[in-house]
Amino acid sequence: MGRRRRGRSVSGILLLDKPAGESSNKSLQRAKRLFDAAKAGHTGSLDPLATGVLPVCFGEATKFSSHLLEADKSYDATFALGLSTDSGDCEGAVVCQRDASALTAERIEEALESFRGPIQQLPPMYSAIKKDGQPLYKLARKGIEVPREPRCITIREFRIKGFRGGEVAQLEVSVTCSKGTYIRSLAMDLGERLDVGGHVTMLRRTKAGPFCVSDAVELTFIEDMLGAQGVDQLDSLLLPIDHAMGHLPLVPVPESSGFYLRQGQPVLVRNAPLSGMVRVASETGEFLGLAEVLDDGRIAPRRLVVS
Repeated sequence: MGRRRRGRSVSGILLLDKPAGESSNKSLQRAKRLFDAAKAGHTGSLDPLATGVLPVCFGEATKFSSHLLEADKSYDATFALGLSTDSGDCEGAVVCQRDASALTAERIEEALESFRGPIQQLPPMYSAIKKDGQPLYKLARKGIEVPREPRCITIREFRIKGFRGGEVAQLEVSVTCSKGTYIRSLAMDLGERLDVGGHVTMLRRTKAGPFCVSDAVELTFIEDMLGAQGVDQLDSLLLPIDHAMGHLPLVPVPESSGFYLRQGQPVLVRNAPLSGMVRVASETGEFLGLAEVLDDGRIAPRRLVVS
């Protein structure tokens, strides 16, 4: 007899404003306990140093988390130019100090141009990328550095928001980038391009896919709401599952077609797109899942919600 899963069968997307000082997984587990959810997963880690929007998927929403993992992200960050640390952020040990007092905003703007668009980025040693099954950050803490392959990423925006000069200059930036981008690597690489070194002192994710940090809630708010109103009222904080896929066309289908889709069978739907992935909903508005338009015009189920 299988073990009974503990927790409520709750589904939806929680926009969490992750606090500084704890891992994304710890924040996820705290949210899962507060909601008493049977199943949960997050959609892209933030460093313990970082704060900001962390979409948490509960229940059936976890099936569609890859759409948020693949999505662009936006950040506000502060770089300290003139100091290099082993981790690329302010939690690491200083390994080099160079005078940055000659830097100007104009010189930095010229350097930023080479970081915009598609670029190759070398992941930092202090990352969760695995080498022979072991995260690189564990090797880095032992003083071990291993070769890493550069990755192709895209920097869609890299903009100066503020600059204060000095021996250790403070640069405030806004970045919008593709998945897999390390802001710590941007700080280190920019610092080396300017011949002074650099690291991140503040990092806040302001957007993940379609979700903005202005719509996110803090764990302390959830704790207060739980104490005042009870666990069932927390569900009002959840967004519908298909909000993570709002960029895909929505195709409503009759109840009879929905039945066959749930059996894994393609169906013919009038006025469907000619190709690509689509969201499918019943005529009553219930989200059924994702389907793909076939060459013959039918739509075939690819990932469905279990009611």
